[in-house]
Amino acid sequence: MNTALRTAPARLSREVSDADFQKFREFFYRKTGIHFDDNKRYFVDKRLVDRMEATGAADFREYFVGLRFEREGRELQHLVNAMTVNETYFLREAYQFDCMTRDLLDELVRTRPRGERLRIWSIPSSTGEEPYSIAMHLLERWPGIDAHDVEILSSDIDTQVLDAAQRGIYSARSIANLPKAWLDKYFTRRGEHEWVISRDLVAAVEFSRVNLSDPADTRRFRDIDLIFCRNLLIYFDDQSRRAAAEAMYDALRPGGFVCLGHSESMSRISALYRVRRFADAMVYQKPLNGEAP
Repeated sequence: MNTALRTAPARLSREVSDADFQKFREFFYRKTGIHFDDNKRYFVDKRLVDRMEATGAADFREYFVGLRFEREGRELQHLVNAMTVNETYFLREAYQFDCMTRDLLDELVRTRPRGERLRIWSIPSSTGEEPYSIAMHLLERWPGIDAHDVEILSSDIDTQVLDAAQRGIYSARSIANLPKAWLDKYFTRRGEHEWVISRDLVAAVEFSRVNLSDPADTRRFRDIDLIFCRNLLIYFDDQSRRAAAEAMYDALRPGGFVCLGHSESMSRISALYRVRRFADAMVYQKPLNGEAP
C-alpha cells in the first residue's frame, strides 16, 4: 500500500449544505433573535467558512458541535461579531434628534421630580456614531443640558464595534454630515482620512454588551426615559420583534419614549405603546400610569 495515501490527513470539507444552513439559522435565531432569510445565504456561508478556518474545524459538523457545547461562549461571540452588520454614520435620521431636543426632553422633564436624572439608551451602539450624535445634540441644541443631569447608555451585541466605539476613530464617510463647527469642536484630525472624537464625549457614554433578545441582559435596564432603537428590528422576525418591544417597554419609565428607524413601526409590532406625532418625528410612548395605550 502507498504509505503517502495511508498517512495523508483527512480532506477538509468546509462547504455549508442546505441542511447545515437550516440548522445554523435556527440556532443563531434562538441565541440572538436575528433571522437570516434565504437571500442571506451567501453572506452566512462565507462567514461560517471563515470561522471554520479560524478554529481549524474540518467541516461544518465539527464546527457546529464545538459552537453549541463551548462553555465560555467565546466562539459564539466571534460568530455574532462576524454576522452582524454595522453600517452607520453621524447624524443619521437627524430629524429624530431634533425631536428629542425640541420636544421629548422638555416633556420628560415636566413629568419627573425636580433634579432627577434623565436616562437615554441607544441600542444598537454600532461603532458609536449614534450615541455620540445624541451627546452632541444635547450639548449643542438643548438649553436644558445645563440644568439637568443626563446619562447616556449605549449597547450592542457585537463586542468588536463596542471596542471601536470607545476608540472613537472615524472615517470621512462617518463624519460627512457633521456641521464643520461640531467637527472642529469635538474631533481631532489624524492624518488624511481619520478623525478622533473627544475623550470627554467618550467618557460621557456608558457602553455595554447587550443581547436584546436575552431577558437576562435586558432586565438590568430600568427607569429609562428615551430609547433609540433604529434599524435593528428589521433583522428580527415577528416573534423576536414583539419580545424586543416588550423588553424596551419594561425598561422604560411610564411616559418614556422609543424612536425607531424610518422603515420600522411599533404599531405593527405591539399594542403596548401610544403613537405620538411631533413636528419633527413620530415616536412611541409608554403610557403614564393609568393611561390607556
